[in-house]
Amino acid sequence: MTLLPGLLLWYAALGVTVFFVLFPVRTRNLLNAGADARPDHAQGSLALRVTVRVEQVLRRRNYSGALSRALEEAGLVMSAAEFVVFAAVGTIVLAGIASLTGGVLPVLAALIAGPFAARVVLRILAARRRATFAAQLDETLQLLAGGLRAGHSLLRAIDAAAEESEAPTSEEFSRIINETRLGRDIGEALDDAALRMHSEDFSWVAQAIAIHREVGGNLADVLDGVGHTIRERNQIRGQVQSLSAEGRISALVLMVLPFALGGILVIISPGYMDPLVQHPVGVAMIAASVVLLVVGALWLRKVVSFRF
Repeated sequence: MTLLPGLLLWYAALGVTVFFVLFPVRTRNLLNAGADARPDHAQGSLALRVTVRVEQVLRRRNYSGALSRALEEAGLVMSAAEFVVFAAVGTIVLAGIASLTGGVLPVLAALIAGPFAARVVLRILAARRRATFAAQLDETLQLLAGGLRAGHSLLRAIDAAAEESEAPTSEEFSRIINETRLGRDIGEALDDAALRMHSEDFSWVAQAIAIHREVGGNLADVLDGVGHTIRERNQIRGQVQSLSAEGRISALVLMVLPFALGGILVIISPGYMDPLVQHPVGVAMIAASVVLLVVGALWLRKVVSFRF
């Protein structure tokens, strides 16, 4: 009887996944806008109906905009509703795995951890994308300075840098070019790109370009100076990361060690941990341990994090 909830969750997740594979959500554009409006074409897709319903709920609760920005920062090409549906499927699968243990507490923990894990994945992807953008910025400035010295305008130099660079620099610079073609000021487009990437270095580049537009001068030399400053900051950042590597590894080990030991004990001795989760004193000890673990994690993060 304990396997029945897990099997039901597995079949539910499998069914939703199969519908999304067989009936993928079609993006709306000028070519299929009229076709999507016909009720006999796309309205029969369960995946589309679920996604549309989730999108309506997100818009009603004003969650669609924030989640779309988070997906954009993470570099994921999907809508907010699609991400919510996929995260829900993953949570159901995780709960199905947890239900195989025969306990209610693991299922509840999985249902809580699923959405949290999806949010953590978005933050990790966004942080990785920003780090890649920061690592490419030095070479990007060299491309911009070389294009300006070759006689190109600033927009043409940015366009050339977008074509020759890799993602995410190519994606951000292409967006800047598209926004300026639609009539937006290039200074505002650069500032928004710096805010999206949370890049203080690129904000300096935007400020240098804005000052150059007001006072004039040789922008290529200005970008070379900014690039030299950025290279020195990256060198210092690398030294700080190497010196604090031991502290970061120690923090990771201390965070993973309790869960690893608990998992090993559950595997080699299944009934050994039962008194800890069945007795009120044990549950109180677990709650106190979680609080202390969070406090210790925040403290260790503060110790190994440096701002300069």
